[in-house]
Amino acid sequence: MKAIRIAEYGGSETLVLGDVDAPEPGEGEALIKIAYAGVNFIDVYMRSGLFKKLDTYPNKPPFTPGMEGAGTVEAVGPGVYTVAVGDTVAYCLEVGSYAELAVVPAWKLVRVPDGVPLDIATALQLQGMTAHYLTHSLFPLAEGHTCLIHAGAGGMGQLAIQLAKMRGAEVIVTVGSEEKAEIARQRGADHAILYRDVDFADAVLEITGGLGADVVYDSVGKDTIAGSLKCLKARGMLSNNGNASGPIGALDPLDLAEAGSVFFTRPHLASYIATPEERNQR
Repeated sequence: MKAIRIAEYGGSETLVLGDVDAPEPGEGEALIKIAYAGVNFIDVYMRSGLFKKLDTYPNKPPFTPGMEGAGTVEAVGPGVYTVAVGDTVAYCLEVGSYAELAVVPAWKLVRVPDGVPLDIATALQLQGMTAHYLTHSLFPLAEGHTCLIHAGAGGMGQLAIQLAKMRGAEVIVTVGSEEKAEIARQRGADHAILYRDVDFADAVLEITGGLGADVVYDSVGKDTIAGSLKCLKARGMLSNNGNASGPIGALDPLDLAEAGSVFFTRPHLASYIATPEERNQR
Protein backbone atom coordinates (compact mmCIF):
# COMPACT_ATOMS: atom_id res chain seq x y z
CA MET A 1 0.00 0.00 0.00
CA LYS A 2 0.98 3.67 -0.32
CA ALA A 3 1.94 5.60 2.80
CA ILE A 4 3.80 8.75 3.76
CA ARG A 5 6.76 7.88 5.95
CA ILE A 6 9.23 9.77 8.12
CA ALA A 7 12.74 8.35 8.35
CA GLU A 8 14.10 11.04 10.70
CA TYR A 9 12.85 14.06 12.63
CA GLY A 10 12.86 17.33 10.71
CA GLY A 11 10.87 19.62 8.44
CA SER A 12 8.34 18.82 5.75
CA GLU A 13 11.14 17.51 3.54
CA THR A 14 11.22 14.38 5.72
CA LEU A 15 7.75 13.36 4.48
CA VAL A 16 8.27 10.74 1.77
CA LEU A 17 5.58 8.83 -0.14
CA GLY A 18 6.40 5.18 -0.67
CA ASP A 19 5.24 1.58 -0.65
CA VAL A 20 4.95 -0.36 2.60
CA ASP A 21 3.39 -3.65 3.64
CA ALA A 22 -0.30 -3.47 4.42
CA PRO A 23 -0.97 -3.89 8.17
CA GLU A 24 -3.18 -6.56 9.69
CA PRO A 25 -5.43 -6.03 12.72
CA GLY A 26 -4.47 -7.77 15.93
CA GLU A 27 -6.39 -8.43 19.13
CA GLY A 28 -8.90 -5.63 19.73
CA GLU A 29 -7.97 -3.78 16.54
CA ALA A 30 -9.69 -2.85 13.28
CA LEU A 31 -8.25 -2.26 9.83
CA ILE A 32 -9.50 1.00 8.31
CA LYS A 33 -9.47 1.93 4.62
CA ILE A 34 -8.61 5.61 4.96
CA ALA A 35 -10.83 8.04 3.04
CA TYR A 36 -9.70 11.22 4.81
CA ALA A 37 -6.68 12.03 6.97
CA GLY A 38 -6.62 15.17 9.08
CA VAL A 39 -3.59 17.47 8.96
CA ASN A 40 -3.03 19.12 12.34
CA PHE A 41 -0.35 20.89 14.34
CA ILE A 42 0.17 17.73 16.37
CA ASP A 43 1.53 16.16 13.18
CA VAL A 44 4.18 18.90 13.08
CA TYR A 45 5.05 18.15 16.72
CA MET A 46 5.44 14.48 15.87
CA ARG A 47 7.46 15.11 12.70
CA SER A 48 9.80 17.63 14.33
CA GLY A 49 10.51 15.48 17.38
CA LEU A 50 8.82 17.78 19.90
CA PHE A 51 6.87 14.79 21.24
CA LYS A 52 9.75 12.31 21.13
CA LYS A 53 9.86 12.17 24.95
CA LEU A 54 6.19 11.20 25.21
CA ASP A 55 5.31 7.54 25.62
CA THR A 56 1.69 8.27 24.67
CA TYR A 57 2.38 7.84 20.97
CA PRO A 58 4.83 5.65 19.04
CA ASN A 59 6.71 8.38 17.17
CA LYS A 60 10.26 7.12 16.90
CA PRO A 61 11.36 7.14 13.22
CA PRO A 62 10.66 5.50 10.93
CA PHE A 63 6.88 5.86 11.22
CA THR A 64 3.76 6.87 9.31
CA PRO A 65 2.39 10.19 10.65
CA GLY A 66 -1.23 11.33 10.82
CA MET A 67 -3.21 11.46 14.07
CA GLU A 68 -6.73 11.74 12.66
CA GLY A 69 -8.63 9.81 10.02
CA ALA A 70 -11.89 8.35 8.80
CA GLY A 71 -12.97 5.62 6.45
CA THR A 72 -14.45 2.14 6.24
CA VAL A 73 -13.74 -0.90 8.39
CA GLU A 74 -12.05 -3.47 6.14
CA ALA A 75 -11.34 -6.16 8.74
CA VAL A 76 -11.38 -6.71 12.48
CA GLY A 77 -9.13 -8.65 14.79
CA PRO A 78 -10.11 -11.11 17.53
CA GLY A 79 -12.23 -9.70 20.33
CA VAL A 80 -13.72 -6.80 18.38
CA TYR A 81 -17.47 -6.44 18.83
CA THR A 82 -18.07 -2.68 18.75
CA VAL A 83 -17.54 -2.27 15.00
CA ALA A 84 -17.98 -4.55 12.00
CA VAL A 85 -16.70 -4.79 8.44
CA GLY A 86 -18.36 -2.11 6.33
CA ASP A 87 -18.94 0.38 9.16
CA THR A 88 -18.04 4.01 8.51
CA VAL A 89 -15.86 5.31 11.33
CA ALA A 90 -13.62 8.18 12.39
CA TYR A 91 -10.88 8.44 15.01
CA CYS A 92 -8.04 10.54 16.39
CA LEU A 93 -4.89 10.24 18.50
CA GLU A 94 -3.68 7.07 16.83
CA VAL A 95 -0.66 7.55 14.61
CA GLY A 96 -0.68 6.32 10.99
CA SER A 97 -3.51 7.95 9.01
CA TYR A 98 -1.24 9.23 6.20
CA ALA A 99 -1.72 5.91 4.43
CA GLU A 100 -4.22 3.91 2.42
CA LEU A 101 -4.82 1.55 5.35
CA ALA A 102 -4.40 1.98 9.10
CA VAL A 103 -4.80 -0.29 12.11
CA VAL A 104 -6.64 1.35 15.01
CA PRO A 105 -7.72 0.05 18.44
CA ALA A 106 -11.45 -0.56 18.05
CA TRP A 107 -12.32 1.35 21.22
CA LYS A 108 -10.95 4.55 19.65
CA LEU A 109 -13.32 4.35 16.68
CA VAL A 110 -16.41 6.55 16.51
CA ARG A 111 -19.27 5.52 14.24
CA VAL A 112 -20.15 8.26 11.76
CA PRO A 113 -23.94 8.84 11.74
CA ASP A 114 -25.84 8.64 8.48
CA GLY A 115 -26.01 12.01 6.77
CA VAL A 116 -22.77 13.35 8.27
CA PRO A 117 -20.19 13.99 5.51
CA LEU A 118 -17.05 11.97 6.13
CA ASP A 119 -14.73 14.94 5.66
CA ILE A 120 -16.63 16.87 8.33
CA ALA A 121 -16.57 13.86 10.67
CA THR A 122 -12.80 13.66 10.22
CA ALA A 123 -12.22 17.35 10.90
CA LEU A 124 -14.32 17.25 14.07
CA GLN A 125 -12.30 14.52 15.74
CA LEU A 126 -9.14 16.10 17.08
CA GLN A 127 -10.08 19.77 17.01
CA GLY A 128 -13.68 19.16 18.05
CA MET A 129 -12.76 16.96 21.00
CA THR A 130 -10.07 19.44 22.02
CA ALA A 131 -12.50 22.36 21.99
CA HIS A 132 -15.00 20.28 23.97
CA TYR A 133 -12.69 19.19 26.79
CA LEU A 134 -11.21 22.68 27.13
CA THR A 135 -14.61 24.35 27.55
CA HIS A 136 -16.46 21.54 29.34
CA SER A 137 -13.91 19.71 31.50
CA LEU A 138 -10.61 21.54 31.93
CA PHE A 139 -12.38 24.77 32.89
CA PRO A 140 -16.16 24.21 32.69
CA LEU A 141 -17.40 27.53 31.39
CA ALA A 142 -20.67 28.96 32.68
CA GLU A 143 -22.69 32.15 32.55
CA GLY A 144 -20.67 34.98 34.08
CA HIS A 145 -17.29 33.66 32.92
CA THR A 146 -15.07 35.52 30.47
CA CYS A 147 -12.64 33.50 28.38
CA LEU A 148 -9.82 34.47 26.03
CA ILE A 149 -9.25 32.18 23.05
CA HIS A 150 -6.08 32.75 21.06
CA ALA A 151 -6.18 32.09 17.30
CA GLY A 152 -9.93 32.51 17.31
CA ALA A 153 -10.29 32.10 13.55
CA GLY A 154 -8.46 28.77 13.48
CA GLY A 155 -10.23 25.43 13.31
CA MET A 156 -10.15 24.70 17.02
CA GLY A 157 -10.71 28.36 17.85
CA GLN A 158 -13.94 28.58 15.86
CA LEU A 159 -15.29 25.45 17.53
CA ALA A 160 -14.26 26.67 20.99
CA ILE A 161 -16.04 29.99 20.43
CA GLN A 162 -19.32 28.24 19.66
CA LEU A 163 -19.05 25.85 22.60
CA ALA A 164 -18.15 28.68 24.97
CA LYS A 165 -21.16 30.71 23.85
CA MET A 166 -23.41 27.66 24.28
CA ARG A 167 -22.28 27.57 27.91
CA GLY A 168 -23.08 31.25 28.42
CA ALA A 169 -19.57 32.70 28.59
CA GLU A 170 -18.35 36.02 27.25
CA VAL A 171 -15.77 35.29 24.55
CA ILE A 172 -12.72 37.36 23.66
CA VAL A 173 -10.44 36.18 20.85
CA THR A 174 -7.15 37.24 19.32
CA VAL A 175 -6.76 37.21 15.53
CA GLY A 176 -4.22 38.45 13.00
CA SER A 177 -6.45 40.39 10.60
CA GLU A 178 -9.81 42.09 10.27
CA GLU A 179 -10.90 39.30 7.92
CA LYS A 180 -10.19 36.75 10.64
CA ALA A 181 -11.90 38.97 13.19
CA GLU A 182 -15.07 38.84 11.11
CA ILE A 183 -14.86 35.03 10.96
CA ALA A 184 -14.61 34.90 14.75
CA ARG A 185 -17.52 37.29 15.19
CA GLN A 186 -19.65 35.17 12.87
CA ARG A 187 -18.97 32.21 15.14
CA GLY A 188 -20.17 34.22 18.14
CA ALA A 189 -17.12 36.00 19.57
CA ASP A 190 -18.07 39.07 21.61
CA HIS A 191 -14.72 40.81 21.13
CA ALA A 192 -11.98 40.26 18.53
CA ILE A 193 -8.53 41.73 19.25
CA LEU A 194 -6.10 42.30 16.37
CA TYR A 195 -2.91 41.35 18.18
CA ARG A 196 -0.66 42.92 15.53
CA ASP A 197 -2.20 46.35 16.15
CA VAL A 198 -2.54 46.44 19.95
CA ASP A 199 -1.22 44.77 23.09
CA PHE A 200 -3.77 42.00 23.49
CA ALA A 201 -3.27 41.76 27.26
CA ASP A 202 -4.02 45.45 27.73
CA ALA A 203 -7.06 45.11 25.48
CA VAL A 204 -8.41 42.19 27.54
CA LEU A 205 -7.94 44.14 30.76
CA GLU A 206 -9.77 47.10 29.24
CA ILE A 207 -12.68 44.92 28.08
CA THR A 208 -12.99 43.30 31.51
CA GLY A 209 -12.69 46.51 33.51
CA GLY A 210 -9.26 45.55 34.80
CA LEU A 211 -10.33 42.16 36.16
CA GLY A 212 -8.93 39.93 33.42
CA ALA A 213 -10.23 36.71 31.91
CA ASP A 214 -11.35 33.78 34.06
CA VAL A 215 -9.53 31.42 31.71
CA VAL A 216 -7.11 31.84 28.82
CA TYR A 217 -6.90 29.09 26.20
CA ASP A 218 -3.43 29.65 24.74
CA SER A 219 -2.59 27.49 21.74
CA VAL A 220 0.17 29.82 20.51
CA GLY A 221 2.76 29.30 23.25
CA LYS A 222 6.07 31.15 23.34
CA ASP A 223 4.93 34.43 21.79
CA THR A 224 1.78 34.87 23.89
CA ILE A 225 2.31 33.16 27.23
CA ALA A 226 3.55 36.27 29.07
CA GLY A 227 0.61 38.35 27.85
CA SER A 228 -1.80 35.54 28.66
CA LEU A 229 -0.55 35.52 32.24
CA LYS A 230 -0.78 39.31 32.42
CA CYS A 231 -4.47 39.44 31.45
CA LEU A 232 -5.59 36.52 33.64
CA LYS A 233 -8.02 37.14 36.46
CA ALA A 234 -6.86 36.47 40.02
CA ARG A 235 -7.23 32.74 40.73
CA GLY A 236 -7.95 32.19 37.04
CA MET A 237 -6.60 29.40 34.84
CA LEU A 238 -4.03 29.61 32.05
CA SER A 239 -4.18 26.68 29.65
CA ASN A 240 -1.13 26.24 27.42
CA ASN A 241 -2.85 23.85 25.02
CA GLY A 242 -0.55 24.39 22.05
CA ASN A 243 2.85 25.60 20.87
CA ALA A 244 2.21 27.14 17.44
CA SER A 245 4.98 29.71 18.02
CA GLY A 246 7.23 27.31 19.92
CA PRO A 247 7.47 25.83 23.45
CA ILE A 248 7.18 28.32 26.31
CA GLY A 249 10.26 27.13 28.18
CA ALA A 250 10.54 27.33 31.96
CA LEU A 251 7.81 29.03 33.98
CA ASP A 252 8.64 30.22 37.50
CA PRO A 253 5.90 29.16 39.97
CA LEU A 254 6.41 32.48 41.75
CA ASP A 255 5.13 34.20 38.60
CA LEU A 256 1.83 32.38 39.14
CA ALA A 257 1.64 33.72 42.67
CA GLU A 258 2.49 37.24 41.56
CA ALA A 259 -0.23 37.10 38.89
CA GLY A 260 -2.87 36.48 41.56
CA SER A 261 -2.51 32.87 42.70
CA VAL A 262 -3.44 31.68 39.23
CA PHE A 263 -3.42 28.12 37.92
CA PHE A 264 -1.29 26.95 35.00
CA THR A 265 -1.76 23.71 33.08
CA ARG A 266 -0.38 22.08 29.96
CA PRO A 267 -3.36 19.81 29.14
CA HIS A 268 -3.36 16.94 26.69
CA LEU A 269 -6.40 15.61 24.83
CA ALA A 270 -5.39 12.00 25.43
CA SER A 271 -5.96 12.48 29.17
CA TYR A 272 -9.55 13.55 28.51
CA ILE A 273 -10.52 10.70 26.16
CA ALA A 274 -8.68 7.92 27.96
CA THR A 275 -11.71 5.61 28.16
CA PRO A 276 -14.35 4.60 25.59
CA GLU A 277 -17.04 6.24 27.73
CA GLU A 278 -15.31 9.62 27.86
CA ARG A 279 -14.37 9.50 24.18
CA ASN A 280 -17.99 8.87 23.22
CA GLN A 281 -19.11 11.67 25.54
CA ARG A 282 -17.02 14.14 23.57
